[in-house]
Amino acid sequence: MRRFQFIIPAILGICLIGQTSWAEKAYVTDSFRISLRRGPSIENKILKFLPSGLPVDISESQDGWSRVQLSESRGGYMQGWVLSRYLVTRLPWKVQTESLKKENARLKERLSRIKREHMEADGQHQQLVETVQTLTKKNKSLKSYQRSKWLSVGALVLFGGLLIGLVLGGQRKKRKSSYIIG
Repeated sequence: MRRFQFIIPAILGICLIGQTSWAEKAYVTDSFRISLRRGPSIENKILKFLPSGLPVDISESQDGWSRVQLSESRGGYMQGWVLSRYLVTRLPWKVQTESLKKENARLKERLSRIKREHMEADGQHQQLVETVQTLTKKNKSLKSYQRSKWLSVGALVLFGGLLIGLVLGGQRKKRKSSYIIG
């Protein structure tokens, strides 16, 4: 039982240490420079002025003031209090505008690349259409030539058969007539 008396406060302490990770994300509102103060009142010393669009983490709020934490460029953290009415949870317009401009430029580049690819594909398509038309004409010409060739061969066979028939038929008539006379 005594073990649980020490374990529960230890777990609670660990949870409270990690409380800053539960902070809500907010931004300094548009077109303002607001003061970061030591405490939640205007009598407290100003630590720093925060520019519009700066992301901050809100750790607690009371009486219209919010305790915020911000990252310093040197890797440290700074904490202080700001008036809650100067914080917004949406991205500031300036940040949104810059983000949309970058996305717009990226999409324009992608569109021009797609147009170039489309023009290249269209050119290749046109070449393929011309090739198909040329091959279709050649195919018709070859079929016509093939028909003419077979027609000529058939005519020669027929003519050859007629000649053979006439030559052999003429010799038979001569033999029969010699049988009758003699």
